[in-house]
This record gives sequence, structure tokens and C-alpha cells, in this order.
Amino acid sequence: MNFDRVEQALTRARFHCHRFATGQDAAQWLAAECSGKTVGIGGSMTAKAMKLEELLPRTSTVYWHWLTPGPETLANAATAQVYLTSVNALAETGELINIDGTGNRISAATGAHERVYYLVGRNKLAETFDKALWRARNIASPLNARRLNRETPCVKNELKCYDCNSPQRICNGLSVVWKPLGGAQETHVLLIDEDLGY
Repeated sequence: MNFDRVEQALTRARFHCHRFATGQDAAQWLAAECSGKTVGIGGSMTAKAMKLEELLPRTSTVYWHWLTPGPETLANAATAQVYLTSVNALAETGELINIDGTGNRISAATGAHERVYYLVGRNKLAETFDKALWRARNIASPLNARRLNRETPCVKNELKCYDCNSPQRICNGLSVVWKPLGGAQETHVLLIDEDLGY
């Protein structure tokens, strides 16, 4: 996959783009960037792989429902100064794609924060928008459904989307971000040359 191409596309679209060799390098940089801020984190295996739950609380007030479950944590994350999330896929043409079950990540990432950071491992890149959407539906979402032990065809059968009607389906909403959202909000994309998350 081509980091140069996606960085050029993101920069043209007015995202702030940063490149890192490892998730640990990115995590150290984020800890400094978020120092003294309130930080919300969406459900993200990438953030977990980066060990952000160990690093960020040393310098920031962190709201992450994976650490402290409940509606109050989700509400605080949605209104935090900074919001961190990942993507299910990033097209080299610059589109950031997420699929969500409850909508907390999609809605919080598009909310009014001072800054939003998308954390993207190299495994999330796809050459085109269509391939990125395919990846989100047929790789990331089934793997997340398996992690959550859902009663869905993608858990029980071959790894792919069945466009099921299961009440436990986690593919209920799709977000495609073409340009930074919000007025004064800064949107940053961290490109990490390491496989992270699903």
C-alpha cells in the first residue's frame, strides 16, 4: 500500500497528516499532543494495540467506555476536547470509512471537538474507495463481530459480510469522511507503518 499517495490525498483534502514508524511512536506523540486535555476514545482495537489506556491517563483526563463502561463515559467522550478513533478502512484516494453498531464512534467523531485524531495502521489501507468499503464490510466488521461473540452469519461462517438481519448485527451505520468536519475543529490522520487493529 502507498503511504505517499494517501498522504498527498489527505493533505489536498485539508487533513493534518502525520506518519509514524510504529504504534508506540504515535502513542508517545499523542500523549504529548493531548496533555492537559479531556480525551474521548471510541471503541478501537488500534488504540488498544497502541496501549493508549496506559499512556494517556498520565497526562490527560480520559473517557473510554472500554475502561469505564456506561452512558456517562460515552457522553463525556462525545463532548471531550479531543476525540480519538480509528477507521475500518482508508482509501489511498483519501476516504476514511467506518461501520458502527450503536453509532457512538460515528457520531462522536463528527461532533464538536477541538481536535479529532484518526489512528490508521497500514493494514487498513486499500487502493480505492470501493476496495476500502469492501475491506470495512468483509474484514473489519466480521472480525469485530467475532471479537464480540455475536450471533451473526459472519461469526459462524466464512469471514465476509452476509448483509444479515440478525438483531446482534454490528453493521448498522456507515460513515465516509471526505473532508474535515466542523468549523474550528482540527482533524488529524496518523498513518502508522505497522499492522494495528482490524
